[in-house]
Amino acid sequence: MKAIVAVDLNWGIGCGGRLLQSIPEDMKFFKQMTLGKVVVMGRKTFESFPLKNPLKDRVNIVLSKNESFNDDRVIICRSVNEVFEKIKRYPMNDVFVIGGESIYSQFLPYCTEAYVTKIQNTYPADKYFANLDKESGWALVSVSELKNYNNIQYSFNKYVNNIGKRNNGEQNK
Repeated sequence: MKAIVAVDLNWGIGCGGRLLQSIPEDMKFFKQMTLGKVVVMGRKTFESFPLKNPLKDRVNIVLSKNESFNDDRVIICRSVNEVFEKIKRYPMNDVFVIGGESIYSQFLPYCTEAYVTKIQNTYPADKYFANLDKESGWALVSVSELKNYNNIQYSFNKYVNNIGKRNNGEQNK
């Protein structure tokens, strides 16, 4: 299982239900990494998509405790354990956690890798991703050259979790 996220300098990921910054190359990278794969997200992340449509050509799994939330275009799970049960049928390397804040925090211990687009700016944020530079067990293994979009600098970073729960999605009891 992998995480994929874009963060600002404070590891902020969103504000008011929206991304902090939209960068076309980051969107392209996200699509390239997740196309044909399984994406796990929360209901609010799903509902933030244009026209509330599932991501095309991916298995969309939405974790929501909201019993009134139903959508037959996605796989809905009501618990973390149910998500792990559903993803057993897929290779764990094909599963990407894509947000939001609560979903990242629940699944990050089970992720072996995290693809982090670091935006060299700060924005007002109300949702955050764990600062992997300070998280025990996580190591930065690659950084792209600094890129530029509309005077916003950013880089693609890959982290590896050296002490994550390596039990193919089955939670430790």
